[in-house]
Amino acid sequence: MTLRVAAIGDNCIDVYPRLGRQYCTGNAVDLAVNLQQLGIPTSIISATGSDSNGRLMVETLTRLGLDLSHFYTLDGRTAITYMDMTEAKDRIHGEYVEGVLEHMRFSEQDIEFAARHDLVHSAFWGKADGHLEQLRARGARISFDYATKRDDPLVERTLRWVDYAFFSFSDHRQAAEGFLSAVVARGPRIAVATLGPLGSLAYDGHAFSSFGIYPARVENTVGAGDAFIAGFIYGVLMHYDIRRCLQTGARQAAQVVEVFEPWVNYQPKG
Repeated sequence: MTLRVAAIGDNCIDVYPRLGRQYCTGNAVDLAVNLQQLGIPTSIISATGSDSNGRLMVETLTRLGLDLSHFYTLDGRTAITYMDMTEAKDRIHGEYVEGVLEHMRFSEQDIEFAARHDLVHSAFWGKADGHLEQLRARGARISFDYATKRDDPLVERTLRWVDYAFFSFSDHRQAAEGFLSAVVARGPRIAVATLGPLGSLAYDGHAFSSFGIYPARVENTVGAGDAFIAGFIYGVLMHYDIRRCLQTGARQAAQVVEVFEPWVNYQPKG
């Protein structure tokens, strides 16, 4: 039986005015492309604009083989994040123009479609948090990227419906351990923290598992977190143990940071 994942949430164009470069990205897009690369057919449930950036998004994702049956074009501008980069190649987030995502809503048909997949993923900015209860009621297995928003009320409101919860902790392992323990007590099967140069840490209610990082020549860190989550989810779907899931995530992230665009070296499997 073929496994399938649904990514419901945001997409945007990252634009670097000073460098004269841009590319398609966003949590749902990056995760979907990475999973597709790993051999898991993935659907994107989202919306883009009717402008040239929206056409670029649709053309790019179509070429990469993503299921866009619930990916909509709305009248207006595609979401844009204006970016820059330091000499040390650290990313700098500038102005965010939400565009048509401001009005993006998910229908009953979208939720039904998502729930028919083996796992549904969303994120803090994906505007799908209000549908997690519906997805769980339909039997969906859910992963959610909370990024650095550990203290936001959305966390407490949604954890009960999430199976795999992801957080970013920079390099504070001790703080992460206590936090992950508290997260799992609220519902998730596994809570995961990325720890920057220290790698990653996961807790399943019984024990902590950890993995470091793969050496990489950093070109751009954009998309590394989404790639890590995609690798971890792939491991979950393959029934890997938790440490191997972390290892798979680390490997996928290392490939991403070595290129300027999040998945420029994408090669579909099969």
